[in-house]
Amino acid sequence: MRERQYRVTAIVLKRSDVGEADRLLTLLTLQRGKLRAVAKGARKPSARKTGHVELFNCVELQIAVAREIDIVTQAQTLEPFLRLRDDLDRLSYGYYFVELVDRFVEEEIEHREVYELMLDALQWLVATRHLSRTARFFEMQLLDVLGYRPQLNVCVQSKAELLPEENLFSPSAGGVLKPQYRDMYRDAISVSVNALKVMRYLQTRNFVQVEELNLSQQIEAEVEAILHYYVTHLLERNLKSVDFLNTLKHTDARIKESVRV
Repeated sequence: MRERQYRVTAIVLKRSDVGEADRLLTLLTLQRGKLRAVAKGARKPSARKTGHVELFNCVELQIAVAREIDIVTQAQTLEPFLRLRDDLDRLSYGYYFVELVDRFVEEEIEHREVYELMLDALQWLVATRHLSRTARFFEMQLLDVLGYRPQLNVCVQSKAELLPEENLFSPSAGGVLKPQYRDMYRDAISVSVNALKVMRYLQTRNFVQVEELNLSQQIEAEVEAILHYYVTHLLERNLKSVDFLNTLKHTDARIKESVRV
């Protein structure tokens, strides 16, 4: 007999308004992976679900099975991550994290590790002093969990040890190449010795260790560019939140420059 309702612990990845008062939710759940559900009447100020189904919220939900899209019947917030809403920079990275997971994860396939990583990542965003570095760590851990871990320790083509020199990174090859393979992989870009060291560190250390790194802006920017290049290749599209983050960074840079002048 098919179940009529079920309970899940979930993170709200996306929400959109439907009808006059309803809200369509994209949820990353601990028990069932990613799924969509409708919170009927959630936009009414008097509705009990109002406030519980906000973006980023970690919630416990009772969901009724429906013919097309299942319906949220009860909602209780477990962690609202309020600081993300009070800080534009943190909010922007939060948007990036949930969009990244939403694009990578297919519906109704259990991804317990992704759920746990997403929950950790939102907690890191609330507390960290290094938002960009937190994003790079999250990207690397997510790629690992999903089976897209880039090969950074040996040449993908020859399997030989990489020398401490400027090597190449190829998204199509799935990792680092020796310089002589540039013509074989037309999408290959240069990766400096220090950037490769940082990427290996992101792959093998925990968040506390990564936060303590002392990195130059140049190396952080290089690692960011390489990982975004790889992610874009895998998804075969750009992410809207990345464009917004770039706009935000450029705006901050202009403000700092005007203050110095």
